[in-house]
Amino acid sequence: MSVSVIGAGAFGTALAISLTKETPVTLWARDSAHVAQMQRQRCNTTRLPDIPLPADLALTSDFATAAQAEVLLLAVPMQKLRLTLETHRADLAGKVLVACCKGIELKTGLGPIAVITEVLPSAKPALLTGPSFAADIARGLPTALTLACADAELGRQLQQQLTTANLRLYRTTDTSGAELGGALKNIIAIACGAVIGAGLGESARAALMTRGYAEMQRMALACGAKPETLAGLSGFGDLTLTCSSTLSRNYQLGLAIGRGDGFDPNITVEGAATARATAAKAKTMGLDMPLTETVVGLLNGDLTIATASAQLLARPLKEE
Repeated sequence: MSVSVIGAGAFGTALAISLTKETPVTLWARDSAHVAQMQRQRCNTTRLPDIPLPADLALTSDFATAAQAEVLLLAVPMQKLRLTLETHRADLAGKVLVACCKGIELKTGLGPIAVITEVLPSAKPALLTGPSFAADIARGLPTALTLACADAELGRQLQQQLTTANLRLYRTTDTSGAELGGALKNIIAIACGAVIGAGLGESARAALMTRGYAEMQRMALACGAKPETLAGLSGFGDLTLTCSSTLSRNYQLGLAIGRGDGFDPNITVEGAATARATAAKAKTMGLDMPLTETVVGLLNGDLTIATASAQLLARPLKEE
């Protein structure tokens, strides 16, 4: 089985490095100069410096070449997924497409599998998600992820084909739960970073993670997800990692907000767009999502940390 990874960011490169140990892999990057640099130095110096690329990992900037693989892993940002699919519609039609992004599309409120299905009805979609940092995967450190695929047989095949010595995959047919778990935890990570950045303490972070998890379940279950999916790697597992590590971009953004620091706008932070999309979706569904609304207020500059904290603490008392 041949695999192509579409997108040479940190996560796409890490997946390519890990998978190359088991199967032929091609890594596609849009920028031909970036491909030339990686070919010359055998390292993605802009994304994963000091981690060498395997000698047999193929590199290309030609999309048609990459699309010849049997399975394509789409490691592009969530807000650019639709454009990638539309731009390369002819090459991707009918293909097995595994989305490797987490988030909710800002304009439509859709997750990655739903976007693939809408743009390319003939494609066979799946989702790879869960608690993982690119550097850990690239260095061969043990990592467990969720592979979500509505087609149970295809899911079993992909699980076997994409599992490596350090990358263990668990499968589910609950694509909605896997999509929402991976997306919504990014919102809570921003909130947790803001709490720590503002010096509000570890107890406050624990409270936010717990109530954030309840908020994640509230929306996911309303969308038809299974509670056990949210309790697994794509929900609780990813929430735990993202809310507690400075390697998380969402957590880093929250830290900057809490400290009153600037944040590089060129860094992709999926949770920012996802928070806005989720708040809009929750409103139409009639769901109470106070932490999501608070994060949107912080992102938009409508709330200060002090005001946000006071508002949350002043909410009506209730049963857990």
